[in-house]
Amino acid sequence: MNNSRQNQNTNAFTLIELLVVIGIIAILASLVLATSGFVQDKAARSRAEAEIAALSAALESYKVDNGEYPEGTNTNSAGANKFLITALMPEPPKAGDPPKKVYFEFSKRMLDNPDYLKATKVLDPYGKSYNYQFPGDATKSGVTFFDLWSTGKKASRGTLTQEEWEAQWIKNW
Repeated sequence: MNNSRQNQNTNAFTLIELLVVIGIIAILASLVLATSGFVQDKAARSRAEAEIAALSAALESYKVDNGEYPEGTNTNSAGANKFLITALMPEPPKAGDPPKKVYFEFSKRMLDNPDYLKATKVLDPYGKSYNYQFPGDATKSGVTFFDLWSTGKKASRGTLTQEEWEAQWIKNW
C-alpha cells in the first residue's frame, strides 16, 4: 500500500513546479510582446521611409512636367495637405477633357478618407498627416527644394528637447 502511494506522488506535479512553469511562460510572453511592439514600430518606420521616397519621386516627376513643385505649406489642420493629393492624383477628367497625369496612386490606408476625392490628408503609418513644405528651408546653388517629413512615432515633443524630437523624424533631406 505504501509503495502505490509513492507512485502516485511521483506521477503528479507539485504546486511549486506548476508555479515555476507559469512564471517561465509569463516571462517568455512578456518578451514576445515587447519584441512584437518593437518590430511593429520598425515596420511602420520602414513603411514611412518608403512612402516618403515614393512621394519624393512623384514630386520630382511633377516638377519635370510643370516646372516647379506643388506650392504649399501644411499644418496638421483640416485639409492639411489636400493640395498634395490633387497635384499628384488629380480628379478624373470630365467628358471631353484631356486626361490628367497621375503621378502617385495613393492607397486607401494613406488617406483620411477611402474616397480619395473627399480625402484631405495624406497619412503616415502612425496615423498623422505627412508634413510638406515648398519652398523648403534648404537651397543649393540657388535651387529651392521641398521638405517632406513625418514626425515619427511620438505625436508631440513631450519632455524631449527640440533636437531629440527632430532626430526621430523621417524626412526626405
